[in-house]
Amino acid sequence: MTQAPTFQPKNGVKTELPPYETIALVLQGGGALGAYQAGVYEGLQEAGIEPDCLAGISIGALNTAIIAGNKPADRVPKLRQFWDTICQPYFGITMPYMLQAALFQVNDMTREAISAFNASNAVLQGQAGFFRPRFPPPPQFSPGLPEAASYYDTSALRDTLHELCDFDRINDGAMRIAVGAVNLTSGNFVYFDNTKTTLRAEHFMASGALPPAFAPVEIDGQFYWDGGLVSNTPLAYVLEQTPRKDTLAFQVDLWSARGNVPTNMGEVSDRINEVRYSSRTRNVTEQMRRLQYMRHIISSLLERIPESERSSQLACRLAEEMASSKRYNVIHLIYRNRPYEQHYKDHQFGPLTMKEHWESGLEDIRNTLKHSDRLAMPDNLTGFSTYDVHRDELEQKNQR
Repeated sequence: MTQAPTFQPKNGVKTELPPYETIALVLQGGGALGAYQAGVYEGLQEAGIEPDCLAGISIGALNTAIIAGNKPADRVPKLRQFWDTICQPYFGITMPYMLQAALFQVNDMTREAISAFNASNAVLQGQAGFFRPRFPPPPQFSPGLPEAASYYDTSALRDTLHELCDFDRINDGAMRIAVGAVNLTSGNFVYFDNTKTTLRAEHFMASGALPPAFAPVEIDGQFYWDGGLVSNTPLAYVLEQTPRKDTLAFQVDLWSARGNVPTNMGEVSDRINEVRYSSRTRNVTEQMRRLQYMRHIISSLLERIPESERSSQLACRLAEEMASSKRYNVIHLIYRNRPYEQHYKDHQFGPLTMKEHWESGLEDIRNTLKHSDRLAMPDNLTGFSTYDVHRDELEQKNQR
């Protein structure tokens, strides 16, 4: 059982977490928006909350590798090193940082222009320690190798992961690690889990191999693409693990299912990505809540049946396999768009925007931890509770 830590939110009030058996950090995919997740993790660490279960997809898988692959004291510095690295152009040609910083503070129009510039740089030059354009470009119709069937080469990412991550630590069992990917030949979604396999850099790269930009990654003779093609949120995988445990899960999403009706084609492209990659986290959460409600009811009914009958009746034995009185608390942290962000925000790796994403994640988790009661063990019929600081703020605003 995970030891209940104390944490020190910025409001100065010490709070002790209830005795959850596991604390999970669940990281969605979203490219350059992933710095938001790094900010959330920094806030958890400064509060003394260390997850013992990490699950990620795409950029969430890469953040997972950095966190799990380092000792606690090094995790935030290594995350900063990772993001500082990949937010530089591969070929080193970009607008001077000081000029960007000065212009970035002018207004949203200049922020949008700088963001478009950096997104174009990513397309044309690639990002340091991450990917570079293929030269010559991949063939459109003539046969080639699967490893080259993409517009960018991600071999630099393998070197970055080996530099920043200790894979012995990732596989030592201290934390449960799982990353999702899609098998190209079967089309099936799979999780690479360190309780079942020895994780390597390729497993994390496969989870982030989004086509057609990135090529599939070969693992043990099979090729895999980005897990976000099927499901961009590994929450269900974490909550369905057996044996079931009292769980506090921090679900960190980079795409919001909620949004405005588009008024131009750029907004249409942006909204398509939000709908496609948000994976309807709240719907998944609601489904898990209903399942746990059912398990609680079954558990309660079984308690009313004598032990002799429960052991002799097949239906009772099957019901015992389904029953559970465990409790789950899911804390949603969902990135909210800035007014100047456009459809290219997931490949806009500019350092200034990255820092803004990071600070946004840090602010959201700090505001969440101010409400220590939201971290309480659920005490209701379902054994399940959720909290979203932005939804809470919206409800309070509507009540005024």
